[in-house]
Amino acid sequence: MPFTALGLAPALARAAAELGFSSPTPVQSEAIPAVLAGVDLLATAQTGSGKTAAYALPLLQRLLAAEPLTPRRVRALVLVPTRELAAQAGEVVRSLAQHLPQRPKVAVVFGGVSINPQMMALRGGADVVVATPGRLLDLVEHNALRLSGVELLVLDEADRLLDLGFADELARVLALLPAQRQNLFFSATFPPEVQALADALLHEPTRIELPTVATEDAVILQQAYLVDSTRRTQLLRQLIKSQGWQRVLVFVATQYAAERVASKLHHGDLYATSFHGGLSQGARQQALGEFKEKRWDVVVTTDLAARGIDISQLPVVVNYDLPRSAVDYVHRIGRTGRAGASGLAVSFVSPATEAHWRLIEKRQGLSLPLEVLPGFEPTEAAPSPSPGNGGIKGKRPSKKDKLRAAAQQGGQGD
Repeated sequence: MPFTALGLAPALARAAAELGFSSPTPVQSEAIPAVLAGVDLLATAQTGSGKTAAYALPLLQRLLAAEPLTPRRVRALVLVPTRELAAQAGEVVRSLAQHLPQRPKVAVVFGGVSINPQMMALRGGADVVVATPGRLLDLVEHNALRLSGVELLVLDEADRLLDLGFADELARVLALLPAQRQNLFFSATFPPEVQALADALLHEPTRIELPTVATEDAVILQQAYLVDSTRRTQLLRQLIKSQGWQRVLVFVATQYAAERVASKLHHGDLYATSFHGGLSQGARQQALGEFKEKRWDVVVTTDLAARGIDISQLPVVVNYDLPRSAVDYVHRIGRTGRAGASGLAVSFVSPATEAHWRLIEKRQGLSLPLEVLPGFEPTEAAPSPSPGNGGIKGKRPSKKDKLRAAAQQGGQGD
């Protein structure tokens, strides 16, 4: 089925083809007609399935069909949780708009850099704003933009934005928006507690639920190695060299661990660097750009890189530290095996984290043998069982009432 059969202009279909979409992906086939119909949408689909284009294409089609405004006003707002995802989503929107007869003005704003150039870029208004919530609110406070004319709101990585960490900022943004608008929520995962909140913010939404975990047809091969926690770096180095891995994204739990593991690998004759929220925005952009250009063998990162970042043809992801939750596991391994390419996801499991791993397996419907590489037989003793949930993060304190109130207030705060 061609994109034009979904109601898109030939110029948008051409731009989609130039981005590598010769035909619509499943999430695009279902989402594009729903967005064009003007209904609210909640879409759950595997990472790497083309979710950004699934909302960007119909968003641009709607702008193409609308009367131009002078001065421009923000008609479409795309909220994302990280700076990297803001830059990436903004690039996709601009690329898809390149052949339109009247190209919309797309502003991409995020923190970690000076606000002044972003304020200058917003002079004369913008049609589409892609933003992280904190910087968006800063710009509103500086009177650099208004949100009272927003017709379409997109939450990209919606489960993260609806979670506790962004609840206050999201509530403030919602209070600035008009009550009558179209809402589009996209993510690879919607845990139950977030699903309930999404339901409260959406009006009779169309639901798209595509597979988000590995199946027999999946392109991500998953493996798990049992290894002492003190020998994980040695095992990682051994696997990289013996398996001939060309580029590896390694997930750890903390910024300190990212620096430490990257340093050890670098001293072990591997081109390794760190990538985490403690770095300046310039350093983050440089590390990510150089990794995409294949100038680094290994990038050691926190969960900052687990969402939204698209690194084409990334062959291997390693969970050096296990993720806190089964949801985070999905997002981490989704950095490989993107757009139909094959990939490998490897997890290191120590005797102390084996119970945690079993819970991740259970919640993801997995059953992976714990492999032991010769020479790396574990000697650490497993800890005694303790009450609790085995380390998987559970339901955290909710701020649903605040978000619901902001949604109901609509545009009263603008």
